[in-house]
Amino acid sequence: MTNATLKRRLLEILPGALVWTTLIASVVLSFVRPLWVIYFVIVFDLYWLFRVTYYIPFVLISRWRFHRDTRKDWQAVAVRTSGYDRIRHLVFLPTVKEDISVVRETLATFVNGTYPTDRMIVVLAGEERVHDHFAPLAEAIEKEFGPKFLAFFATEHPKDLPDEIKGKGSNLNWAGNSILPKILAMGLAPEDVIVSSFDVDTIVHPKYFSCLTTLYLTVPEPTRSSFQPVALYNNNLWESPAPVRVAMFGTTFWLLTELSRPEGAITFSSHSMSLRMLADVGFWQKDIVSDDSRIFLQALMRYHGEYRVTPMYLPVSMDTVMAGNYWQAVISLYKQIRRWAWGCENFPYMALAFSRDKAMPISVKFSFLWKQLEGSYTWATAPLLITVLGYLPFLVAPDPFREFALFQNTPFTLQWLMRLAMVGVFLSAGMAMTLLPRRPSHIPRRQAFVVAVLQWILLPVTFVLFGAIPAIDAQTRLMLGKPLGFNVSPKRAVGGGEKQEAEGET
Repeated sequence: MTNATLKRRLLEILPGALVWTTLIASVVLSFVRPLWVIYFVIVFDLYWLFRVTYYIPFVLISRWRFHRDTRKDWQAVAVRTSGYDRIRHLVFLPTVKEDISVVRETLATFVNGTYPTDRMIVVLAGEERVHDHFAPLAEAIEKEFGPKFLAFFATEHPKDLPDEIKGKGSNLNWAGNSILPKILAMGLAPEDVIVSSFDVDTIVHPKYFSCLTTLYLTVPEPTRSSFQPVALYNNNLWESPAPVRVAMFGTTFWLLTELSRPEGAITFSSHSMSLRMLADVGFWQKDIVSDDSRIFLQALMRYHGEYRVTPMYLPVSMDTVMAGNYWQAVISLYKQIRRWAWGCENFPYMALAFSRDKAMPISVKFSFLWKQLEGSYTWATAPLLITVLGYLPFLVAPDPFREFALFQNTPFTLQWLMRLAMVGVFLSAGMAMTLLPRRPSHIPRRQAFVVAVLQWILLPVTFVLFGAIPAIDAQTRLMLGKPLGFNVSPKRAVGGGEKQEAEGET
């Protein structure tokens, strides 16, 4: 094993080792040194309370900006902004086995938006391994929507190419490299082309491209920024099982806090960026699962830390994971959360790249490394420490320890700490009700009440089963050198059309 390989393996082991050390030590020490565990849990719960309290103002700020920006006439602002006439939009829609109704619904939102589609280029990026499905779909979509855009292209990613894994990143890499010469042949400068990478089920806000154009023309050095909208999972929310709804809302609230403090933020899910940056970094990597965050990190490395996220307080709405029945949907949710948690693979990538980059400021390196490591650690440990392991010493500690005042009073302290932390939960529940899509006519009012309110009773269970467990799973796989690949997880369109999305799996 070379020194470089050894360093990478040690960095891959570190996140999982921290998690397992914490979990094992919490159990073992609860029997032999329960006071140590109690001290640790008190400190951890205080930290968690501080974290929740710290995040609440950012969620409120983002919610206010969301309310403000969804009502703004962005197209009127865009046309008055210097440089408007030279901007064009390039949209990548990677697809595997989606029904044509899914693709049609997404493209219809572009056509019905406020931004003129004769300034937009759409790339439907298919896979050769499903050629018989993709070819007729692409032909029908191009015939229906092609004339409405400046240009419409269909690419087909060859199967079994070397040095890549099956997934969205490798598909986008092929599509990006295939389309770049065509963009240049059209006489467009990469600096004037804004690229949006969307899941094919993404329903954009009608003002999305108008807002994006305005931001791109007004922020400093727009080619050194990615543009992150608010990710909602509203397309089929009312039809989703309660655990799926709670988990998806949790993801949205996390993103709202990130948008209000973009320093150190990394892109997530559907977002936009400049073609100049993509060309500079060689487009998306072909051998990783977490392509949505990795493309940001590629730019961060390429520009020696001079790259950032610009918040967009407009929504893009996607589907929640769905399957044939309740339990299949829950299993699909677990796999999706595990794929998101597989973002822990970014830690060794960052650490090694930062060690080689002498031009990047140390403060930038520390900020991103700390946020990645701390986020992975608390994601995997906090739910278990708060709901289960924090109370274990009081159940199994030897009798001599039970006479200590600290031992007797700590349960009440922990209860109060958690009650205060629940303020964040109630805030999330209240805000969830304001972000719910309109109730479909086939959903009874009583069921709607359950969706909006009673689902939050499941939060402690969801916190563990769809928070800690998939995060531990992902970090353990990284620690053992057993990376995730891709499988296809089913989703269901509102209108009944089937759709598929690549999810992490072995």
